[in-house]
Amino acid sequence: MLNTKIIKSTSRLPFHSPWFIIIIFSVLGLIGILNHSMWRDELNPWLIVRDSESFGDLIANIRYEGHPVLWYFSLAILIRIVDNPIIMQIFHLAITVASVTLFCLYSPFNSQQKFLFSFGFFPFYEYLLISRNYAFSMLFVFAFCTVFSSRKITYAYLAILLGLLANSSAYGLLVSFSLSLTLLAEFCFDSEHRQHYFSQSKKYDLFLSIVIIAFSFILSIYIISPPTDSYLHGGLNNGWVMQLDIRHLLRSIGRIFGSYLLIIPQHKRWLDLIVCAIITLFIVILTFIKLFKKPVPLFFYFIGNCVIFAFTYLRFTGMPRHFGHFYLVLIAALWLASYYQESTVLLNKFLIRPNSIIFVQKWHHIALMLILYAQCAGGIYSFSRDLVVPFSASRQTAQYIKKSGLDNEFIVASRDANMAPLSGYLNRKFYYPELQKMGSFTLFQKGRKDVDQAEILSQINSLFKNQDEQKKILLILNHQLNVNRNDLKISPITDFQRAWVDSERYYLYWVDEA
Repeated sequence: MLNTKIIKSTSRLPFHSPWFIIIIFSVLGLIGILNHSMWRDELNPWLIVRDSESFGDLIANIRYEGHPVLWYFSLAILIRIVDNPIIMQIFHLAITVASVTLFCLYSPFNSQQKFLFSFGFFPFYEYLLISRNYAFSMLFVFAFCTVFSSRKITYAYLAILLGLLANSSAYGLLVSFSLSLTLLAEFCFDSEHRQHYFSQSKKYDLFLSIVIIAFSFILSIYIISPPTDSYLHGGLNNGWVMQLDIRHLLRSIGRIFGSYLLIIPQHKRWLDLIVCAIITLFIVILTFIKLFKKPVPLFFYFIGNCVIFAFTYLRFTGMPRHFGHFYLVLIAALWLASYYQESTVLLNKFLIRPNSIIFVQKWHHIALMLILYAQCAGGIYSFSRDLVVPFSASRQTAQYIKKSGLDNEFIVASRDANMAPLSGYLNRKFYYPELQKMGSFTLFQKGRKDVDQAEILSQINSLFKNQDEQKKILLILNHQLNVNRNDLKISPITDFQRAWVDSERYYLYWVDEA
């Protein structure tokens, strides 16, 4: 009876209702995330939290990851509730649903734009199905936009959100820094806002807000700064690009294009790079002119893009989850613009005619809708693909191991970094040849050494010799075994090759002494 009432109530929701979007998004999101097979980047943080021996050990391990503490502390709480990584997925779903809820209920976009955004590539796939810390960026940026008007009385709420955003990811830190500079610019140059704030706020509010932001930035920078013995440097092992490289510059601009239209230009093809750069600059200029009557959001759009672009060019071009923050900056700038009355200050200084603004706004609307449609198409495609093709073969492999009663066997697994999903799903450690000891998560630090298959078999042979009770070993590889040893008997068991991530297809073998 209750189900019938719920179905009838839901069916009466009009398409333009924000709650219609939220409900459909939540239901599909739950289906998608429970179907999703997690990979190493999702489960390695879970294992770090699970298997760190102390709080100090946890902090030390996090520093090798290149990420701030917020996601790991969240996992530490979750793992005390349920020692099963599925709770991480449910928590991640809740973050994304909360983000979409804020967007649908409080953003100034029309119902069509809200629908297209919500089911776009980043909210509906990248920051939904793949349980990582980047979903926090969307949540805290949208929460910031939602409570932005509170700055007239207090900066404390915004400072807390900026602090959380800064400690969510390195890119969250960049966006948080950009938003902080935006607040500072408005406070310094808008005397009317400043006078209104001082007349309404408490005496300690400004000082407290500055302390919160400063402490959060210092904490984030300290944690993401890799230890001296880290050779991957939190994934940023390519060094700094300090010289002018036109191809690399166009490639970096292509990351903005990729964040908007989900196409990453081929870095080896000049034509692709140039065409995508021209389209990107056209969209950026349209947005600049559209925001010319709103100086504060314009400042944020400018500084946000500059900060992320500088990092993209100088340090790390990134993957969609990284350069997707360009897209968040665009959406946030347009959202913040709704809080401001139009001003002619910049128009008068740059001698731009009001008719030009109207003309540009029409073209910007077309560009924005094109972006949203591309995002929606990419989101639905990627979400559907994940339902059909497992992202990783980890879950299927782990289910087979459990069903076959192999989870209590002595397991040698390599490559260690690609075995984190199996360790997470099986809730146990393996012997890693890269470490020459038992382990679960991977830290790219001194002492870890990549090994080839011949070395793996050599270590297995040593294990047999040093452990008399060891009769056979279950060997798991992420590439098919193509070497052999006369003193070992190796029998293939099965393999799991159906996975989107080609480095997480697994091959199982029995190894006995010959």
